[in-house]
Amino acid sequence: MSQSYLSPLPAAVDELWSNRAQLSPSDSEARGVVVAAIDQLDTGKARVAAVAESGEVVVDERAKRAILLSFKVLGMARSQVGDFQHHDRLPLKTTFDGVRVVPGAIARWGSYLAPGVVLMPSFTNIGAFVDGGTMVDTWATVGSCAQIGRNVHLSGGVGIGGVLEPPNAVPVVVEDDALIGSRAMLVEGARVGRGAVVGAGTILSASMPVIDVQTGEELGRGRIPDWCVAVGGTRPKEFPGGTFGLPCVLVLKRLEPGQRHDKAALNEVLREHGLHA
Repeated sequence: MSQSYLSPLPAAVDELWSNRAQLSPSDSEARGVVVAAIDQLDTGKARVAAVAESGEVVVDERAKRAILLSFKVLGMARSQVGDFQHHDRLPLKTTFDGVRVVPGAIARWGSYLAPGVVLMPSFTNIGAFVDGGTMVDTWATVGSCAQIGRNVHLSGGVGIGGVLEPPNAVPVVVEDDALIGSRAMLVEGARVGRGAVVGAGTILSASMPVIDVQTGEELGRGRIPDWCVAVGGTRPKEFPGGTFGLPCVLVLKRLEPGQRHDKAALNEVLREHGLHA
């Protein structure tokens, strides 16, 4: 999919990018182009990445360039929320149509929150896209450019890593109906498939192997398949100094497509393997 087809942002962003070394907050014309581009991200009219019909994640490099340019053309400014003082180049988000924002939640301008999103005390960074019906639970972090689908639950303390540079790098993607357990960490362009349940404390990066415990087959790296229950694990590897366990993700069970997240049933799956929710 070509950038011109994917990106609704103007080609002027690319022109500014090619001359970024000369830009500064004094360039009012450049600032106007960049602010207009970030406003489109903020309202969901543009987004950094999306899952195409082919199933691949496509990245709008122009959108990422606009975000990176904002740090060049926006000057530092003081702001205040209640008794809290801030000093930053980026303002906080102000568009929350249909979104529930609990005191203590922070979202930066340039992130998109669809109607029906709930933000508990948490942090959502610029370029992130959070679709309708999703819960961002207490102390969870949605990093820069992360793409979170519909009806997702990011449990307490979940860390969704930011992937901003280079512009063509694929961000973290969590697809519709996924459930991410407490304190799980998804980084470096990791991807969680639709309806997947990720156990508490699981760590997934783009290079980490995902293994089916029923067959021992490596299913790929950095991607948890649709409709399954997955947890963090290790697999042995021989080194000159001995045998050591390297981290991996284990797929414990396949779920029926569309199967709802029955907490009791999921707890039973984990108990079968000596784990707890």
